[in-house]
This record gives sequence, C-alpha cells and structure tokens, in this order.
Amino acid sequence: MRRMNMSRSQPGAEIGYTWPIRVYYEDTDAGGIVFYANYLKFFERARTEWLRACGVDQHRLAEESDAIFIVRSTAVDYRAPARLDDIVRIVSRIERLGRASLDFAQEAWREGALLATGSIRVGCVDRATLRPAAIPAPVLAALRRGAGVSQHGA
Repeated sequence: MRRMNMSRSQPGAEIGYTWPIRVYYEDTDAGGIVFYANYLKFFERARTEWLRACGVDQHRLAEESDAIFIVRSTAVDYRAPARLDDIVRIVSRIERLGRASLDFAQEAWREGALLATGSIRVGCVDRATLRPAAIPAPVLAALRRGAGVSQHGA
C-alpha cells in the first residue's frame, strides 16, 4: 500500500483505519463502473465507521454536546475504475488534527490497485449555529487513541 505524506509531529498522524465496501449496482453508472461521486460516499462511510470503532456515537455527541461534524472541503484524484461486486478497501488516515477540524487522507484500493485518493477537511461546528466549535476532548482522545487497522469483511 502506498504511504501518504503525513507529518509525524501532528497528533494522530500515524492513526489509520481500513473499511471494506462492496460495490453494488446502485453505485455504478451505465458503463458498469463506479460513478465518480460515489467515492465521496465511500470515504464518508469509512470515516463514520472509524468514529464508531473509536467509540464515538455521532448522534449522542450531537445530543450531549451540540457538536456535529461537517465536510468543509474535498479533493479526489481518480486513477482506475471499480466495478460491480468489487470489494473496495477504503484506507483513511488523519493528516492533521486541529482544535476544531481534521484533515483526512483517504484511498480506495482493490486487490493492490489504487483506485482513488481523497483529501477531506472535516470541521466541528455547533449544531444550532453551525459556527466552528472545539472538538470535544473525549472525541480528540478517542481519535488519538484510534481504533487500529480494521479488517472487517464486507
């Protein structure tokens, strides 16, 4: 697997997570390949599962602290297509963990072939005002601790 360029001085720089996703018919276009925007959905699902594996329940977080996560920016580079019934492994790493935001580097892999890479900035905001808010301390601790690398089946 290709190593991403991450600063070792940033907390969480070496924390990563892998989540498998099966490509369904609904994920493909008329040509039978994954529609390009669906990689963003795959990346989102992998980040959500990572939070769950770290013990962070986003619904409870919103209810108890009024903190929610929103995507602020994305960039995706497409390299090779995924097709119906492929198992795509989404590898996610934290590149930067700030007071109110996180930068993720994510990759989509199929059997050793890199399909797509993504850079996603996620911000923590107050649920009512949508203004930036500090990531709650228990969430920061959970992200720093990490869930390890998961090898779940799809």
